[in-house]
Amino acid sequence: MMTLTGIPVSGGVALAQFFIYREDVPLDIPRFRIQREIVQVEWDRFCSAVDMARIEIEVARSNTLKENNEILDAHLLMLEDPVFSNQVKDRLEKQLLNIECAVSDTTREIVQKLATSPVEYFRERAMDIADVAQRILRLLLEVKRETLADLTKDVIVIARDILPSDMLTMNKERVKGIALDAGSKTSHAAILAKTFGIPAVVGLSRVTQEALNRQKAGKNEKNTELVFVNGETGEVVFDLSDRIATYKTLVQDFRNYRKKTTEFMVNLPAETLDGRRVTLNANIEIPEGVEQALACGAEGIGLYRSEFLFLTSGQPAEEEAQFNAYCKVIKEMDGRPVTIRTIDIGGDKVISNMVDTVEKNPLLGARAIRFSLAFPEIFKTQLRAILRSSIFGDVRIMFPMISCAVELRRALFFLEEAKDECRKRGQTFAKNIAVGCMIEVPAAAEIADILAEDSAFFSIGTNDLIQYSLAVDRNNELVNYLAQPFHPAVLRFIKKTIDAAHSANIKASMCGELAGDASATALLLGMGLDEFSMAASSIPRIKKVIRTVSMKDCRILAEKVRECKSDQEVKDVLERNKALP
Repeated sequence: MMTLTGIPVSGGVALAQFFIYREDVPLDIPRFRIQREIVQVEWDRFCSAVDMARIEIEVARSNTLKENNEILDAHLLMLEDPVFSNQVKDRLEKQLLNIECAVSDTTREIVQKLATSPVEYFRERAMDIADVAQRILRLLLEVKRETLADLTKDVIVIARDILPSDMLTMNKERVKGIALDAGSKTSHAAILAKTFGIPAVVGLSRVTQEALNRQKAGKNEKNTELVFVNGETGEVVFDLSDRIATYKTLVQDFRNYRKKTTEFMVNLPAETLDGRRVTLNANIEIPEGVEQALACGAEGIGLYRSEFLFLTSGQPAEEEAQFNAYCKVIKEMDGRPVTIRTIDIGGDKVISNMVDTVEKNPLLGARAIRFSLAFPEIFKTQLRAILRSSIFGDVRIMFPMISCAVELRRALFFLEEAKDECRKRGQTFAKNIAVGCMIEVPAAAEIADILAEDSAFFSIGTNDLIQYSLAVDRNNELVNYLAQPFHPAVLRFIKKTIDAAHSANIKASMCGELAGDASATALLLGMGLDEFSMAASSIPRIKKVIRTVSMKDCRILAEKVRECKSDQEVKDVLERNKALP
C-alpha cells in the first residue's frame, strides 16, 4: 500500500475508483499576428464568447440549488467586469495578436499577481478568474469542456484543486470522495465538501501526480484501481491490492455506525449521567447547511458564517440578498435559535473589491469587527438585514474578534443606528435580540469580565484563540503543528472566559473546532462550558460522549488538567482518565 497524508476537511470515509480531474491542463493557445482591419472581427468573437459563457453559467445556475448561486453569480459579475475586458481589448489593439492570445496573456498576468499574494483569499480569487477565462477560451477554441456533472460511475475525484463552479454543479451522487493537492480548511472546495457531506482531504501536495504516475505505469489502464479516502484522519491510500475487501468492510461499517449513531442520538437529549443538560448547535456557511444540521439533531445554529455571502461575490452583499438568505435559515430552523456572526473578513478572507491595499500582516490587520467598524455603511446594511429577518424566529447577533470594550460599544452603537434606520423605513424587527461577542484573542479573554457587561452571551472561537495565543499561523505548514488546543495557556483563557460569563449570569458557548473534538468534551464540560457549536456531522458523536459521563467526574478531570504544564501532559491525563474517544 501507498499512503499520502493531508488535511482532513470533511469527515467520513470512501472507497471508489479514482478519477483524475485535470481542469487545470493548459489549452493549446494559438499565437499569431493579425492585420489591424481584423481587430474588430476578433473583438466581436470575444464578445460572442462572453455571451455564450453567460448562457452556460445561467444554465448551470438553473441546475443548482439557489442557496449556492452566489459563486456562479460572482462568475457572471466577472464576465461583466470592464477592467478585464478593457485589458483584453487594449492588448488586442496594441499587440495585434489573435484574441485567444490576448485573453490568455491578460488572464495569466492577473492570475500570477493574485496567485503569489501572501493573502489566501487573493490566491483563491485567482481560481475564479482562471475559471471564467478558461470558459471563454474553450468557447473561442471550440473545445468541449470536461465537467464533473457528467460522471456516470462512483469515483474519488483527484485534482490539483476544484473550481467552485464545478463543486456546485458536479454529480454529487457519484462523487464519493475528494483528494486535492491544494486547499485549506477555509477554501471553497473544503467548505462545500463539508456542506455536501463528501469525505475530503486537501493539502496532499502530490496526489494528482501519484495518480498520473500510476495511470502511465499501466496500473490503472481501465481506471479500475480503487482508492481509499479517510476524511477523519486525512489519509489517502493507493495500491490496496489484496486488502480491498478489508477496506470495503471498513467503509460499510463506518457508514452503518454513523447512520445508526445519528438515528439513535438525534432525538435524545445531550444530558450527562447526573442530569446536566448541554446545548449542541451547528455551524453553517450557507443556507443549505440547515438540512444536515437538523438531520444530525442540532438544537440551533450557533454560528452562521455570514461572510460567505460576501466572499463568493467578491463585493458587499446587497441588503435584500442578505435578508433572503437569513430568512431562509431562520424559517427552516422553525423557532430554534440562529446566531448570525457579522462578517468576519480580512486576514485570509479578503474581498479585493472592498480594500485598496494588500496588508503586510493581514491576520493582525483590519479584519472582522475592525473591518465592519471601518466601513459602517456596509456594517449597517448587514445589521438591517439581520434585524428585519428577526421577526421570523429566534435570531441572535454575534460580533467577531472583539479585543476591547470600545470596539464592542461602537458595534452596539451602529446596531442602534441600524434599528433607527429600520424604524424610519417602517421595517419591523424583534425587540429583544440577544447580542454577544466572540472571544478569540487573548485580550478579550483577559477582560471577559468587562466585555460581559455589554454582552448577552460569549462564544469562544478556539481556532483564532489558539492562533493568537500561541503566535502560530494555522495555515502555515511550517509551524501549524504548534497550534495545540490543549496548550495550558489556551485552556486558561477558555476557563477565564467561562468563569467571567457565569459571574455575569450569561452563557458561554464555543464554536471553534475544539467544540467538535470528542477528546475535549469531558474537559470542556468540567470547565463549565454551557453550549457547543460544531460541524453538524460531529453532533451525534459529541452527544454520545456527553451521555456517558457525569459532571462530577468531568470537574475532577478539569482540576487534574489545571495542574498540567504542557499540552502533552494534558493529553496524557485525558487518556488515563479515558476521556479520549
